[in-house]
Amino acid sequence: MKSIYGGDFGIRSGPPSGGPGAVTVSTEPDYVDVTLKFNGKIWKNAGFRLKGNSTLQATWTSGIYKLPFRLNFDKFEDTYPGVTNQHFYGFKELSFSPGYKDQSLMREKLTSDIFRSGGIAAPQTAFYRVFIDIGTGLKYWGIYCGVELPDDNMVKDQLGEESGNLYKPESNLATFNQSLFEKKNNETAADYSDVQNLITALNSNDRTSNPALWRSTMENVFDADYFTRWLAINNAIVNWDTYGAMAHNYYLYNHSANKLMWIPWDNNEAMLSNPGITGTAVSGGPVGPGVMSGLSLSMNEVSAAWPLIRYLADDVVYLQKYKDYLKAFNSNVITQSSTDALIDKYYTIIEPYAVGTDGEQSGYTFLTSSSSFVDAKAYLKNHFTNRRSLISAYVKDEITNPL
Repeated sequence: MKSIYGGDFGIRSGPPSGGPGAVTVSTEPDYVDVTLKFNGKIWKNAGFRLKGNSTLQATWTSGIYKLPFRLNFDKFEDTYPGVTNQHFYGFKELSFSPGYKDQSLMREKLTSDIFRSGGIAAPQTAFYRVFIDIGTGLKYWGIYCGVELPDDNMVKDQLGEESGNLYKPESNLATFNQSLFEKKNNETAADYSDVQNLITALNSNDRTSNPALWRSTMENVFDADYFTRWLAINNAIVNWDTYGAMAHNYYLYNHSANKLMWIPWDNNEAMLSNPGITGTAVSGGPVGPGVMSGLSLSMNEVSAAWPLIRYLADDVVYLQKYKDYLKAFNSNVITQSSTDALIDKYYTIIEPYAVGTDGEQSGYTFLTSSSSFVDAKAYLKNHFTNRRSLISAYVKDEITNPL
C-alpha cells in the first residue's frame, strides 16, 4: 500500500441481517462473497466481513453504517477456483478503520507513520473513499483508513523475513495460556516455546535477585530494547488501547536474529488524551486515572498485572533506555515542524471528502459537525505541543541516544 490517498472502493454485497441497531454483535462475523471495483478494475468473489469488538458494537447499535470491515481477496478460492491466489495490488487482505472516536479521521494513519519514523515496524496505511451497495444502491460510507495486516506482507517487507512464529495475543504476559496466543502462521506446528520462554524469563525471580542475569535471559528470547523503544513512542504520543491498559492490539514476531519483536496494531484511538508525568493508580486496577487516559510518562501507576511494563520500568538499565528513547523521539521525530506538516498534509487530502458537498453523510459518519473536523486539526497540533513540553520536563537531565 504505497499511496497516501488510496482511492475509491466500490463494493456490492447483500444487506446485513436486520440492519444497524437491530442486533448486538457478539461473535466474529462471517465472510460474504462480494464484487469490488477500484480504479476501473474489478475483483470478483472477494471476501468481506465486519470486524472489531467495541467499535463494531457501538457503531452497529447507534444505527451508523460506517462499519469497520476487512477484505480477504482470496477467501473463496476453494469455492471459485478462477480466483485462486487473488490479490489486490499484492495484498491478500486489508483491514479498514472507519475513524471511530476520531473527528480528525487521521489518527490511525498518523500513528502508524510516526511509529515507523521512530524506528518501529508498523502497518502501511492509506486513505480510501468507500462506496458500498448492500442491496439499496451504492452509498458513500465515508473515508476509511486501509491498513495492511502483519501476516500479509508487512513482516517480510519491514523485518526482512516471515518464517518465524507470528502471534496476535490477548495476554498480559503474566502467565502462559496457549488459547491467548493466536498463531497467524505456522498453525500446524504446536510449538509455543518462544512465547512460553518469554513469559518464564520475564516473571523470573532473577529480576530482583540477579537483574543482570534476568536481563540476559530475557534478551535471549525477546528484543527488550526494541520493546522499550516502542513503549517510549507509545507513551509519548499517548496510545491507550493496547498493552498496559488492554491485553490486545499487538503482535509478536519471532525473528531469527532479533528474537520476539513487538508490532503495534489498531491505533485509531491514539492521541485522545494528555496524561502527565505521574499517574494515580486506581484501586484494584492496573492503570491510573481512567484506562482511556493512557499511561503517564513515568508509568508509576502501572501494576505488576502488566509485567512487561512494570518490570522494565523498575529496572535501572531499561528505565534509562526508555528515557533516552523518549528524549531522542521528542527531539528528532515529533518536532513542531514535522508534526504540523504531516497533519496539514493529510487534512488537505481528505478534507474535500470529509465535509462539504462531497463529504460524509448523516448515518455514515462519526463527525459531529463540519466544524468538529476543522477543529480536530488544531487539537492534534496542540496535542503534540503539550506532549513535547511534558517529555522535555520528564527527561531534561537525561542523555540522548539517537533513534
